[in-house]
Amino acid sequence: MKRFAVAFTGPSGSGKTTLVEKVAKVMIKQKEIAIIKHDPKDKAIFDVEGKDSHKFSQTGAEVVVTSSTRTTYFSKRQKDLDEIIEMFVHFDILLVEGLKTLPLPRIAIFRNKIEESYLSCSEAIAIDGSIDINNYTIPQTIDILNLNNTSEIINWIEKNAKEV
Repeated sequence: MKRFAVAFTGPSGSGKTTLVEKVAKVMIKQKEIAIIKHDPKDKAIFDVEGKDSHKFSQTGAEVVVTSSTRTTYFSKRQKDLDEIIEMFVHFDILLVEGLKTLPLPRIAIFRNKIEESYLSCSEAIAIDGSIDINNYTIPQTIDILNLNNTSEIINWIEKNAKEV
């Protein structure tokens, strides 16, 4: 089974999560989708304090909570991309939010202004009408996508995602 990955990057508040969510909702109708979200400030909360699963995860152990409708994995160890991919046994497309150092095809998302520091690690940018592209020098190797055109972004993903 061939599996592919693409990443999304951009400044805080640019719309990365919203775009990943939109893309996943459309693509999941025809493909198995997996998502990795980078939490650079280590502020994500994955369980409710006082519940057994929270107590178990606070021990530092690797914890799996399973039910008839879901399985949740809690880990207190950082994992590299290959280790995470191994956990996702079945997927067609992996969408990664953040982790701009990973060697994956990447769409940088911008609203209001383009932060040019992201251009060196991106193969495409997704922008909306709040940006006048004529005010920037975008390398010709970078594709320019409409942030509000989910179909255009999915087409880019299907054409450019990297086999993992």
